[in-house]
Amino acid sequence: MNIELNALKDIVVATAETELLPRFTRVKRHLKTDGSVITEADLATQQKIMDALYSQWPEIDFLGEEMPAEDQTVLLSSGKPLWCLDPLDGTSNFAAGIPHFAISLALLKEGRVELGIVYDPVREECFTARYEQGAWLNGDKLTKQSTEVTLDQSTALIDFKRLPADLSTRLVQEKPYASQRSFGSVALDWCWLAAGRCHVYLHGRSNIWDYAAGYLIFQEAGGYSTTLQGEDLFINARVPRAAVGALDKRLFDAWVNWLGITLN
Repeated sequence: MNIELNALKDIVVATAETELLPRFTRVKRHLKTDGSVITEADLATQQKIMDALYSQWPEIDFLGEEMPAEDQTVLLSSGKPLWCLDPLDGTSNFAAGIPHFAISLALLKEGRVELGIVYDPVREECFTARYEQGAWLNGDKLTKQSTEVTLDQSTALIDFKRLPADLSTRLVQEKPYASQRSFGSVALDWCWLAAGRCHVYLHGRSNIWDYAAGYLIFQEAGGYSTTLQGEDLFINARVPRAAVGALDKRLFDAWVNWLGITLN
């Protein structure tokens, strides 16, 4: 299956320009049954990308975040190659006028993430990756960089909202890092970590469409990850995953040790 990343980039960038940016700060938000936010931009973006993908690769099935849960489960269990799309990762930011959101698209094949693309239309940053071939930011290869930063000097990306209460309390009271951020886009979290903009990561619950593309980009940039249970992060199923990560192995080991994780 020979799919060019540039062809995918063209689809994603064009859709962001026609469906996302014109609606930014001009769209009403609505709540889904689970309490999460959805806008017309989510739906329009998903439809346009789905149509474009089917037009070029009709043999590949499609899963979008805004599809019914039962359809998503069936698609993931089919064993067939599958596009996995989050049409607007960071919807709450988008709806509030905060310029931090992205389109995240992955190709799932044989139980792994084969291709990934995350596009930030505000900064015009396109992160891409291909399994076992590397990751890139706007065409420049992302390479693993060791840092002299220790855990207590690090900047951490932490999503407190979805963490166990006891862990959130411990993080606040003991604060193992120097500084903490939460930007509201899982896909961009992984990409910013891959680019070395933050040092350690912790998220208590993200879905496959949130993390698949960003996870591959981070992995291909040389990063290290696990779950809070010490398992491999990616699973080809509709099962929310906790995520722990760091680009630097020494920092990853220190972070995992502080969290008390035993790697499987």
